[in-house]
Amino acid sequence: MKCVFEALMEKKAELLKVLEADPYGEQSAAPYEKMSFARLGYKMKEGAQVAEEKDKLYLVFRGSDDYLPFVKARLEGLAVQAPAECSARVMAKVEEEESGAEQGMGAIFG
Repeated sequence: MKCVFEALMEKKAELLKVLEADPYGEQSAAPYEKMSFARLGYKMKEGAQVAEEKDKLYLVFRGSDDYLPFVKARLEGLAVQAPAECSARVMAKVEEEESGAEQGMGAIFG
């Protein structure tokens, strides 16, 4: 699963509470037992950072397909799945950043 969700910037504090809650998935009820955003991992980018709408936040998730229903359920009312075109652009920007960081570390450590 690779997906991008978008939310209004004004919901950032609420989003962070949800994303950082229950890091070990100990309080997750079935069918999401042991699932958490900490276990899944995510990247949060402001619209300006990824050349998208400046009043939005973009959440990038990559992991097992089993997590998609969990992500949708937990973010309901806070964020929605980004349209395919937007998702592809954001994902490309994030992957480009990660690639650049890897190359930079390679140059440092040779």
